[in-house]
Parts: sequence; C-alpha cells; structure tokens
Amino acid sequence: MLPWELLATATAPEGDTLRLFRRGEEYSIRLSDGNELMNSRLGGSEEALATLAFDKLAGRTAPRVLIGGLGMGFTLRAAQAVAPEGGRLVVSEIVPELVDWARGPMAPVFGDCLSDPRIEIRVGDVATEIRAAPGGFDAILLDVDNGPGGLTRAGNDTLYGERGLQTAHAALAPGGVLAIWSAHQDEAFTRRLGRCGFEARAHMVRAGRTKRGSRHTVWIARRAVR
Repeated sequence: MLPWELLATATAPEGDTLRLFRRGEEYSIRLSDGNELMNSRLGGSEEALATLAFDKLAGRTAPRVLIGGLGMGFTLRAAQAVAPEGGRLVVSEIVPELVDWARGPMAPVFGDCLSDPRIEIRVGDVATEIRAAPGGFDAILLDVDNGPGGLTRAGNDTLYGERGLQTAHAALAPGGVLAIWSAHQDEAFTRRLGRCGFEARAHMVRAGRTKRGSRHTVWIARRAVR
C-alpha cells in the first residue's frame, strides 16, 4: 500500500494544526492528533447536504445560498450541479489555506469548479456572514466542524446554540432552508431547531456513495413562509 504523503499544514483560528495528506489519488485532512476531518473518498453526506436543501428550493430561479465551510468542496460541487443559472453560491471559509489548497495541491479534487461565475469565496467566519444579512439568503448550508458538538473550534457552538440558530432564522428569506451536517445524531438538537422557529427533520445519510458504510446526519430546517 502506498504511504501517506504530507503536502501542507495550516493553523485553524484557535490554534489547531490541520494537515493535508495524499496517498495516490486519495486526499485526507487531519488534525495534529491524527483525527480525520475529511477524506476525498467520503463525500456522500456532504453532497446530500446540498441536494436535500435544494429539494426545498424548487421553483426559485435565483436562490442566494451561503455555504459555511469549503472543505474538499463536496457540498459546493453538489450545489453547483443543481443550482439554477441565476443562483449565487457564497462560500465562507475561515482557514485561508484551505482556499489555497483548493487551487493548489487539491486541484485534482476541485477541478475547475471555482471558476464558476455563480461562486464567490469569502475568507472569514460564516457566523459573521449570517449576522450581516438579515433575510438575505434562501438557504444556509453549514458544513462546519463535526456538527453541533463543535470539535475544532469552541466558537462553532455559537452557530448551533439557540442564539446562533435564531440569527440564522433571521438571515433566511421566508420559506428559506437551514441545512446542517453532523458526524453524529443529536435528538436534542432537533428539538432546539424547533424552539427556534424551524420545521426540522434529521436525515441519516451515508458517508460514502454506496449503500454500505457509516452514516452521518443532515438536518433540513425550514423557516415558515409567513
């Protein structure tokens, strides 16, 4: 078996070291303790984050969508595939090196997707983007950290607590969708979404693209039309 090759490192805002590895055509981003955050072979659940959200946006010819977290681009590319020509996809990524990796060592994974004129990449905290745009988005897709538990940034808890969810609710247009990816189930979080004004459902989706393997959770939470 081919050995893993270290391609690059980056420092997350709270000091954690992210490491990009490659083995043949497979890529992996891990924390310094070895915990894998993402793998180029396992993007099925991140793709479902986009497709399930866009299912709820049917009929909108120019949806404005905020994607929190660039990662390996699975959510972004899935959104591109289903977004109408008039749509706009704003990607907020807090680690600038990940944007550089997408155009550099991970270019074989991203292809030419970043050249799509519908896409805008913004380096910064997605929570700031949400607060700055009341009523400004038709959908907010959060693929940030490992979900509501907040693994790499304690600040991610501000996205998933009641105050953060209420801010996301205010940032959505009527009938807009908040979609959240998580590595784990969390029934209490489903109830929290309900308390914050969302009609929410948790979907169990495969991590990979086959009918086998581990499952992740995607919440689809809709703001009422009125």
